[in-house]
Amino acid sequence: MDDDEESTTISAKRRTKGIMLHGCEHYRRRCSLVAPCCGEEAFVCRHCHNELKCEREQDEEKKHQLIRRDVREVVCLLCNTRQPVARECNTCAVEFGAYYCDKCQFYDDDVSRRQFHCDKCGICRVGGAENFFHCDRCGCCYSTSLRANHTCVEQSMHRSCPICLDYLFDSIKPISVLVRCGHAMHEACLQQLHDNGMQRCPICNVSLYEIETLLSLVEIL
Repeated sequence: MDDDEESTTISAKRRTKGIMLHGCEHYRRRCSLVAPCCGEEAFVCRHCHNELKCEREQDEEKKHQLIRRDVREVVCLLCNTRQPVARECNTCAVEFGAYYCDKCQFYDDDVSRRQFHCDKCGICRVGGAENFFHCDRCGCCYSTSLRANHTCVEQSMHRSCPICLDYLFDSIKPISVLVRCGHAMHEACLQQLHDNGMQRCPICNVSLYEIETLLSLVEIL
């Protein structure tokens, strides 16, 4: 092995050090995000922040969510260096994520999820870009199986699930679209309707039969 090859090997080992060994229950990554809304506090991901600062916060006036695009600094989980947002650590040279999107400031070591960025959605999604198309009227990425097989509803995903009331567009839970009417809800919420004997859309009262489940539609990513 010549000097250039050895140098390349050493560099690659540094970049991949600790891959898949760090992160949280939501993502495998090698940095945490410094939340500008919370001073010096760092959270591995926005979901970790939101669970603590919104879902578990008792004071209604203090409840808030982390806007990922507002993040300007990260903390390396290997060497603990706080630094500006970047692909890799400026101290130990480790990559913060095998997948990195500089538009979303999103990191993930688990590339088996086949992440991709949709410019029209403005966020990263999972499942492989070749398996999805962006419906301009619905305002979201849908499975290619729905390209000519769904009823368009204006900005259908930019609303809350009619059952649990969580916002659908950037939800990390699997989502189902009702083919007959085009309305969407979480897959688990749809199952809950079935379990309770409800067979019609809670929004428009159309039959729930003939649905197409969108596996791994969103995760912001």
